[in-house]
Amino acid sequence: MKLFIIAGAVNAFLAVALGAFGAHGLKDKLDAYYLGIWETGVQYQMFHAAGLLVVGLLIGKMAATPLFTWSGWLMLAGIILFSGSLYVLSLTKVSVLGAITPLGGVCFLAAWLLMVIGAAKYL
Repeated sequence: MKLFIIAGAVNAFLAVALGAFGAHGLKDKLDAYYLGIWETGVQYQMFHAAGLLVVGLLIGKMAATPLFTWSGWLMLAGIILFSGSLYVLSLTKVSVLGAITPLGGVCFLAAWLLMVIGAAKYL
């Protein structure tokens, strides 16, 4: 599905931009702890941007299946919840935002599990 390829490419672009912003724009504004949280958000965003590209290619290779489609949507939700909450946490230092991060992690886990099941079933 073209949507997941575009979403993957956009998120990869954003991960590079946010990584550069963290390394250059925030290095003097955040302490090492919060800069590390920022970097974790960037890493997971990039990993799952690549996952979205894979989902898009898999759907393009075969007819769209609910397993791969849900995998893509869950990766996108995971990026927003996991990486997004880490970015906001780093900038605001509002620790309650850390409660959102595991929801994104569960989305990531479910997305990869659906990809495994879809690959076993359809490839």
